Amino acid sequence: MATGCATTTTSRLGLPPLQTVPYVDLPRYLGTWYEIASFPQSFQAGCTATTATYTLRDDGDIDVFNRCRKGGLDGAEKSALGRARVVDGATNARLEVSFFRPFWGDYWIIDLADDYGYAVVGHPGRDYLWILARTPTLAADSYVGILARLEAQGWETARLVRTQQRPGN
Repeated sequence: MATGCATTTTSRLGLPPLQTVPYVDLPRYLGTWYEIASFPQSFQAGCTATTATYTLRDDGDIDVFNRCRKGGLDGAEKSALGRARVVDGATNARLEVSFFRPFWGDYWIIDLADDYGYAVVGHPGRDYLWILARTPTLAADSYVGILARLEAQGWETARLVRTQQRPGN
């Protein structure tokens, strides 16, 4: 995604280019992910119980179905359907996603559990960040480890806000 004249966190802090994971097995990555924490974004204001479900399309792209509850766990459901496409076929770790075509945004997988139990998705400018898990909660040691790896890559982890989820979903 072009940033135009805007200053990204990466350029503002003089950080090295963002690194992705070496490889993503897309069939294993598909399915539902629960948002554990994220950098606050206006398009997610008031959201709790946020999930993203990825489904392979016949054309090779991926449907992205995001859902959340507005204002609390029992709030009205809000949803959005988007599309993702792989832009680095050698690793499958760099994708672009669009909810408002023709605009596409970078979606880079920068951390991923060996068992695909959690994933961390970021933007190369380090202005967007999501920690995702296959379950509504993430073990404390896994979360602490993710934070340490993010800090080592120059992420401002103090900006992360934990996402309220309903345990046992």
